[in-house]
Amino acid sequence: MVNERRIRLIKDGPEHEGPVLYWMSRDQRAQDNWALLFAQGLALERKKPLGVLFCLVPQFLGATTRQYGFMIQGLREIEKGLTKANIPFFLVTGMPEKEIPRFVTQHEVGTLVTDFDPLRVKRAWRQLVAAKVKIAYYAVDAHNIAPCWFASPKQEIGARTLRPKIERLLPEFLDPFPRLRKHPYPWKKKPLPVDWEAAARGVRADPVAPAKWIEPGATQAAKRLRLFIERKLASYDEGRNDPARDCVSHLSPYLHFGQLSAQRVALEVSKAPLPGTVKEAFLEQLIVRRELADNFCYYNGQYDSFEGFPGWAQKTLRDHTKDPRPYLYTHEQLEHAQTHDDLWNAAQSEMVMRGRMHGYMRMYWAKKILEWTRRPQEALEVAIYLNDRYELDGRDPNGYTGIAWSIGGLHDRPWPERPIFGKIRYMSYNGCKSKFDVKAYMESVQQSG
Repeated sequence: MVNERRIRLIKDGPEHEGPVLYWMSRDQRAQDNWALLFAQGLALERKKPLGVLFCLVPQFLGATTRQYGFMIQGLREIEKGLTKANIPFFLVTGMPEKEIPRFVTQHEVGTLVTDFDPLRVKRAWRQLVAAKVKIAYYAVDAHNIAPCWFASPKQEIGARTLRPKIERLLPEFLDPFPRLRKHPYPWKKKPLPVDWEAAARGVRADPVAPAKWIEPGATQAAKRLRLFIERKLASYDEGRNDPARDCVSHLSPYLHFGQLSAQRVALEVSKAPLPGTVKEAFLEQLIVRRELADNFCYYNGQYDSFEGFPGWAQKTLRDHTKDPRPYLYTHEQLEHAQTHDDLWNAAQSEMVMRGRMHGYMRMYWAKKILEWTRRPQEALEVAIYLNDRYELDGRDPNGYTGIAWSIGGLHDRPWPERPIFGKIRYMSYNGCKSKFDVKAYMESVQQSG
C-alpha cells in the first residue's frame, strides 16, 4: 500500500502486541496521508487497534495565536474525521520527549509511527523519543512527493541539480492515494472527546489577530484547490510574478500545516484540462522548489544562520559589512512598516494584517532588510522573526530557504558586485515598477486592511 522507500526505521525494537500509534506532527490530515496509511496497514496486518496522537507544544519557534488558532481548528476537523473511521484521536499538551513515551507506556503501544520533518527541533524530538521508547519506531515522509532522503543524499546546489533527480522519481512516487479504511479493531477504551478550549488555553503564545481571509482545515483546503484549478491556474504562468494580480493558489498555509497534501495538489493539477506548459509552471513551484527547501534544511543544519549561506556569499557579505547604508531602521520601525519605501511598507503591512505576502514581494522585502540593517546576520534575524511571527506559513523550510536565497545567495549565483549586497542579487523599487503595477498592489493592500 505504501512505497517502502517512504519509510525509515528510526529505532528497531520488538513489535509488541499492543496497538499501533501514529504520532501526527507535520502532516495534519486524515486523508492522503502516507504516514497514517502505513500505520493503518501495520495495524490491519496485526489485527490491532490504531490511534492518532498529537502533541501540542505550548511554545514553538515564535508562533503566535494566529498560527496556533489556524492549526487547532484544523485538528478539530481531523478528530471528527478519524472518529468516523473508528480511529481515536488523542491530544496531549507538553514536550514530546515526555508526553509521547508516557502515552506509549500508559496505552501499551506496540509500534510507533511518525511523519518526517527536516527542521532541527523536530528531528531532535524524534531522537529524544527514540531514546525513551522500547518498541519499533518508524518515520514516513508524507510531505514530499519524492521522499527527501531518497531524492538526494546531499544538499543540492539548486533547482537545476535537484530537478532531474525528482523527475526520474515521479513515475514511482506520484501515485494515487488509497482511502483510509474504517478501522475494524477498536481501541481498548473509548477516549473522551478532546477538550479544545482547554487545549487553546494551554498555549503560551503572543496574541496576533487571526487571518480572516482564509478558513483552516482540510475541507476548506480542498475547496480552495478546486477554485484555483477552475479559475486561476490558466493564468498562473503569466501572472504569478505580479503581486497586483490574484493568480496564485493561496494554498501555502494548508501545505505548511499538512492540512492538504502536495501530492494531492499535483495529482489534481495534472488532470486539469489545460496546456502542459501552464501546469508545468505551477508544478515546478509545488514540487521542485518546495522539495528543494526540504533538501536544504535536511542537509544543512545551519539553515537559519549566516553560516548556512554558500561560502562565496558569506565572503562577499563580510567584505561589504562596513559599507555605508543609505537608511538604517530599527527592528520596531521595520515591524511597524515605518520606512521611506511605500512598496516595502505595503508588503510588510499585508503580512501583519493578512498573514501572507506574495512570493515576489517576499524577495524584495527580505533584500531591503539586508540593505537597511547594519549586518547581514541582523538582517537574517529580523527577516526570520517577522516571517515566523506573522506569516501563517512561518517556521517552514520554504521560509528559511527563501530568506537565505534573498539575503544569502542560496541556490543562486554571484552577480555583478555592488555596495552592501556585494555579489548577492539586487532588487530595486524601479525594477518592481517595470514588472508590475506598484500602485495597484499598494491600493489592494490598503483595501484589504
